[in-house]
Amino acid sequence: LASAGAWGCFDEYNRLLAEVLSVNSIQYKSVLDAIRAKTDTFRMEGVDYTLHPDGCMAFITMNPGYLGRTELPESLKVLFRPVTVMVPDMQMIMENMLMAEGYTTANTLAKKFFTLYRLLKDLLSPQMHYDWGLRAIKSVLVVAGTFKRAEPDQPEGGLLMRALRDFNLPKIVEDDMVVFMGLIKDLWPDVFDSMPRKRDYEFEGLVATVARESKLQPSDYFVQNVVDLQDLLDIRHCVFEIGSSGNNKTKTWETLAKVWTKGGVRGKTTFRDINPKAITPNELYGYVNMATREWKDGLLSSTMREMANQPDTNPKWIILDGDLDANWIENMNSVMDD
Repeated sequence: LASAGAWGCFDEYNRLLAEVLSVNSIQYKSVLDAIRAKTDTFRMEGVDYTLHPDGCMAFITMNPGYLGRTELPESLKVLFRPVTVMVPDMQMIMENMLMAEGYTTANTLAKKFFTLYRLLKDLLSPQMHYDWGLRAIKSVLVVAGTFKRAEPDQPEGGLLMRALRDFNLPKIVEDDMVVFMGLIKDLWPDVFDSMPRKRDYEFEGLVATVARESKLQPSDYFVQNVVDLQDLLDIRHCVFEIGSSGNNKTKTWETLAKVWTKGGVRGKTTFRDINPKAITPNELYGYVNMATREWKDGLLSSTMREMANQPDTNPKWIILDGDLDANWIENMNSVMDD
């Protein structure tokens, strides 16, 4: 950056390890010292580099207080001027996105949507997997837009209510269900009963058939789990299945893969099941051999490469089957993001 006279923005900077951050602070300080002294070279780690006449600029963005984040060392903090940003106006964002999806009564609906999420954040139990932020809002609005285009004659309030209800239900724990359904009913009393869950009876029948073939009992709860997973995969390319042992997490995705293969609509579904906790992060993601400077693929990267090279467009899943911890999941952040 210093030699090119460029500006750089380093996103999620505090994901780096503390020892890396402290080295960065020494390097950046040598650049800043040279800019202040108005010299045309600067020395970093014993090597002289050219400094552009215009100098350079660096910005960092970070979210403090997250899992797997480190506190910035004081030596680095003094090199940057802190800027605090405002909380976004969620209601205005919701209104604009609803308009973009084709809703004409966006103003009223955005107020209800915002009220619901604010109350859910305050009233529901603090579960690790609950998210009432912008990403969760965006995925619901994408679904609401799909409903609007599929059934343009239905009342808009009902379509939004159905999207909010059907796509949040799978993640609501049992103790919070009464509060969640009560809030939905209070905000949309006129359409709550007239907009039942949209069901695909043919698909549910196929799930039941595949379950029996796999020597499983096709209970309503299990069939609903499979339907929920399909609904989530339609709007997300990454889904977490969370629960204790024996909660049919594995059987849900195995059954859905068989249903997609048997049904023929989506095509033959292939999957690779990897336990990320059984190997080190280097073996999972790959690493650079410091002696030869060659990249060595890890289990995940080689699997992803192999699946990407297959010429067909059939569904391909990578199942990371193991406990979640910041060590390995943190590196998946940008891959899993929408």
